[in-house]
Amino acid sequence: MQKIAFIWDLDGTLLDSYEAILSGIEETFAQFSIPYDKEKVREFILRYSVQDLLEQVAEERNLDAEVLNQVRAQSLAEKNTQVVLMPGVREVLAWADQAGIQQFVYTHKGDNALTILRDLGLEFYFTEILTSQSGFARKPNSQAADYLLDKYQLDPEKTYYIGDRTLDVEFAQNSGLQSINFLESSYEGNQRIQALADVPHIFEDWGREDCVSFVTET
Repeated sequence: MQKIAFIWDLDGTLLDSYEAILSGIEETFAQFSIPYDKEKVREFILRYSVQDLLEQVAEERNLDAEVLNQVRAQSLAEKNTQVVLMPGVREVLAWADQAGIQQFVYTHKGDNALTILRDLGLEFYFTEILTSQSGFARKPNSQAADYLLDKYQLDPEKTYYIGDRTLDVEFAQNSGLQSINFLESSYEGNQRIQALADVPHIFEDWGREDCVSFVTET
């Protein structure tokens, strides 16, 4: 019987990295004399993505979006030490590992994601880590999910994309996956959580053949 699998988003889900991301964008904007409004930028990237922001700004100011992104990526790489884990990350990853849940990452972050996960001592939890440099169309396109489902023979009804944005729910829905997200959604396959510590409780009633039950004292 096919088992449960988790595909994790990174920024805002496993990594508390938005302040570092915003700082990198601010430095990039300053280098190109682009006005910066932190709250407007935060709202935009949470609703869409950093790439969408850079492409929009580049179009408005007749700049090269790829150059903007390269400058931003370099700035962000210098801020790796500012990136910390979201509360409960080590516990939920260890629980899933012990429960026999296969875990993956799919993020719009570049290969800097590999460095961060390695530095934080988390890389070993994941069977495969896909980044923006893996060559797949960006979320909410299903390409990355299709690749993982096919390569590892995952059951989409037992595969969960875990994220923090509407874009992540849309990716799960377009891919035929289940969704666990910090946001409410009309997608019937989505389950909302308040914190990562809620994830194991979703699976408490599943049989041992699907997932080892999580036993905890609360």
